[in-house]
Amino acid sequence: MSAPRSLFWFRRDLRLADNPALLAAIDEGEDVLALFILDLDIAERAGDYRKAYLASSLNALDDSLKGKLAVIAGDAVLVLKDVIARYQITSVHVGQDFAPYGVSRDARVEAAGIHLNKTGSGYAVSPGRVRKPDGTNYRVYTPFYRAWLTHGWRAPVQAPKKLELVSPAPSDRQFPDWQTPTGVELQQAGEKAALKRWQAFQTGDLSEYEVGRNIPGIPGTSRMSPHLRWGEIHPRTILSSLQPGADHDVFRKEIVWREFYADVLHHYPHTSRDYYAPQFSKLRYDAPDEKFQAWCAGKTGYPMVDAGMRQLKAEGWMHNRVRMIVASFLVKDLHIEWQHGASHFMKYLIDNDVASNSHGWQWTAGCGTDASPYYRIFNPIEQGKRFDPEGNYIRTYVPELSHMVGAEIHEPWSSPTGYLHDYSIRIVDHAQERLESLARLAELKDQ
Repeated sequence: MSAPRSLFWFRRDLRLADNPALLAAIDEGEDVLALFILDLDIAERAGDYRKAYLASSLNALDDSLKGKLAVIAGDAVLVLKDVIARYQITSVHVGQDFAPYGVSRDARVEAAGIHLNKTGSGYAVSPGRVRKPDGTNYRVYTPFYRAWLTHGWRAPVQAPKKLELVSPAPSDRQFPDWQTPTGVELQQAGEKAALKRWQAFQTGDLSEYEVGRNIPGIPGTSRMSPHLRWGEIHPRTILSSLQPGADHDVFRKEIVWREFYADVLHHYPHTSRDYYAPQFSKLRYDAPDEKFQAWCAGKTGYPMVDAGMRQLKAEGWMHNRVRMIVASFLVKDLHIEWQHGASHFMKYLIDNDVASNSHGWQWTAGCGTDASPYYRIFNPIEQGKRFDPEGNYIRTYVPELSHMVGAEIHEPWSSPTGYLHDYSIRIVDHAQERLESLARLAELKDQ
């Protein structure tokens, strides 16, 4: 008999450190074939930003593997059957995927007779683990957070000290040539970049995170979300570095929001595109029109909204506070269903996590996991004055307003120089649309 040879199928875990499934593959085989399957169906739907980031991350991973990463394009079942036969694979190892597409893909693979040895996941506490005393799942964040802390999580594991890799055939190194679009600046991808960014954040802005995280005009957030989404770092690695204290506690809660939304999607997979609170599907909405196009282009005439939408196109990322502002504007001011906004975000975001994106949108739209007893409508003007008082964030992304300072930048229509450089005229009046939004909500309640 030939020596056992295992296969490690990289998916959303493009790293070596704290990767228990990779260690399981090493334990099972004398050598390991490292494989990434390029799903062309997903690639066709993905935006250029996401594809460019993935291509960069795969190259970084290949460097860590000393040029021995196999990348093969095609259907997972067909690719795995072919690879198992050609490389005489005796076991296949993966980290468990909980997103709806990943779950259905893995079910297809196993139905085809390919056993997947699943070890660990991309979460500190895997979806489905945290439950109420009666065994049901949590539907509200705060009690989930408390139970998540009580449940606890394992310590991170080290990168493998010895990794004997199979050298893939040249034809099995089908790395995509996806380039970053011209004029776009994406943050650096890969495990080394993730660890470097996390280390810099720990020694810098983490100490002011409770306040700094809400101010988009300063580097007050970690921007770890793309690295977490692609598994270039595991949340356990981050959690193991956090200490007691207000700023660290707030950051820990942000990690738990990601885990909570993954848990919600695990229990209600239809909510990736459908309503968590189904009654809101009956709310009166407007069809996407030229106002939707103005929102997409960052030309609504509301500086904070426009700055956020332009940051999205410039960097493939948007500050979280601003994500809520632009989402509220689309749903509450333009009366357009959240799915249209979520799809636009998914086209550009390099941290395009389906659970966080869909449920973040539903939380802001008022149809998601929100225990608040009122209908939240963000005022884009007041949000700007509060969180970008000097207009630093706006001036970065809206050059038409770069000559304005202080509070006047948030209401250019009230300044004699507000339209000096052809800034967009407001497409709606927020005060009027707020009343319209509440009226539509009243209609829903009367049904």
